[in-house]
Amino acid sequence: MFNNNTLRCNIHGHSNLDSAVRKNSRLPNLQNLGILLRILLSVNLLGVLAATLLSNQLTDFVPLLADLSTTIQPILLVSILVLYGLHPLLIKLNYWQGIITILILVMAISACLVMLFTQYFSFNVVVIPYRIIILAGFTTAIILYYFNLQQRAYSPAIAEARLQALQARIRPHFLFNSINAVLSLIRSQPKRAETALEDMADLFRVLMAENRDLVPLEREIALCKQYLSIESLRMEDRLKLNWQIDDMPPNARIPPLILQPLLENAVYHGIEPIPEGGQILVSIENIQNELRIKISNPYHSKNNNHNGNKMALKNIKERLALHFDLEASIRHTTINNQYTVTIRMPCETK
Repeated sequence: MFNNNTLRCNIHGHSNLDSAVRKNSRLPNLQNLGILLRILLSVNLLGVLAATLLSNQLTDFVPLLADLSTTIQPILLVSILVLYGLHPLLIKLNYWQGIITILILVMAISACLVMLFTQYFSFNVVVIPYRIIILAGFTTAIILYYFNLQQRAYSPAIAEARLQALQARIRPHFLFNSINAVLSLIRSQPKRAETALEDMADLFRVLMAENRDLVPLEREIALCKQYLSIESLRMEDRLKLNWQIDDMPPNARIPPLILQPLLENAVYHGIEPIPEGGQILVSIENIQNELRIKISNPYHSKNNNHNGNKMALKNIKERLALHFDLEASIRHTTINNQYTVTIRMPCETK
């Protein structure tokens, strides 16, 4: 388990690692299944388009596409395998170094394979090696630009997540109640009041920081515990917590500010409307290299408005798609007066 000092160290102890990976955050993850599927689909669609444009009549289309595929598919598959294997090295480069390296690798692979094919195979169309090499480089550049545009399209979700969390922190009722709670402790429990003020300072510091890259899971848990520690000052025994995280991989990397907004909604929409309070369950486990996170809180429809939850879920879904594409998901259910959010994502530890 983590104490307050450990939590604070966890939050601040990874800044160097985060800054080291920030420089290459725009490179696509070439080991991600969703991204690989998009690459395969995009290249084959471009091949179909090329066969369509080069066909003089309909009967020429299929033979021409078959000839193009004979060249395109080996280049595509070998390039994907090479880039998949070299991805751990590519992400250590900055963005433009990574882009140039990928282009050079694909063009070199194309050159080797085209020269090999022209020696042993005959084609119905004239295969000119340098044109194939240039086309491979051009196609690669288009696909890399597509992934860059995709990330830039999702970038507002990152800024929105930070803004929503910050706005929530400076919400009058949160700030007012937290300050009053601290004031009430200054004389009777000065040490606890000091810790609460430190938690608030750390909370603001994290929320004001750049939050683009993946962070260690233990850092996000630390932030959540500091937030809940502040909320417990005013809610006292009404706020009960059940942490089932003993088996979680602490070094697993997740998008920042994923859990804290969900816990905030659990407090605001689940615990506050109930006079006697309730329990928030947080469960995190690694199952077959898949990180599964579950947050559950009481739900009573007559006292609740889950619009805030839907906004948080939409934002988290967009950021999961940005980082993990098709390999991550988020869903929510309401069963027996319990509202549960479940997140699944790859368990990355590097």
